[in-house]
Amino acid sequence: MKYLISIFVCILTFLSATAQERRLQNKPYIDTRKFHYGFFFGAHDQGLSLQNNGYIDPTTGAQWLVENDRHNFGFQVGVLGEWKLTDNFALRIQPSLYFGSKHLSFIDQSTGATERQDMKSTYIALPIALKITAPRFNNYRPYFLAGINPMYDLTAGKHTLLRTNKSNMMLELGLGCDFYLPFFKLIPELKFSFGLSNILDKKRPDLTDATQLIYTKSVDEAKSNMVTLTFYFE
Repeated sequence: MKYLISIFVCILTFLSATAQERRLQNKPYIDTRKFHYGFFFGAHDQGLSLQNNGYIDPTTGAQWLVENDRHNFGFQVGVLGEWKLTDNFALRIQPSLYFGSKHLSFIDQSTGATERQDMKSTYIALPIALKITAPRFNNYRPYFLAGINPMYDLTAGKHTLLRTNKSNMMLELGLGCDFYLPFFKLIPELKFSFGLSNILDKKRPDLTDATQLIYTKSVDEAKSNMVTLTFYFE
């Protein structure tokens, strides 16, 4: 997460350092269009916010603690559609594909035994956001956005020790800057996503070994989170 934030801060520092005086504007009429289209790619860090409950297996005495044990970088691609509402407000929609994983460690507090799970995820997402922009200065225009992101995990049914639901809804907050180049517009953006609901699958009717249910019983709640660095091209 800190690496994505550092890269974004460096980009904004460079832009602000070069925007101190008036200069010739590139593509001066691009923002007058009612609709904007483009594509994007980027990197993200997935995670799960887990609430352990201290459950103790009455048969074995095992007490499992589950945690994210490392950063999990993935990538995303998609297309962008933006509808200009006013000079400073726009509605944005971004059909997307996210490829990544969440890596978990399961530690038995009674024996120190460890299990691990790599929860690979392929999300189909449809983020919808309100974009609030500042006035343009030279070839730069910062903005803030807020929205929701409904997501569907195509690989959730293949998870083993813990399993999450396929559907998920996330709240998203982000900031970025429109960078006007001679032939197109480049937009770096940093976004934070927070899961709104508990996506832990507690039923697990597929398990043939009942002893494997101990991992699910040890967790009350799992909420997804994500930090995303994206580059848009219009």
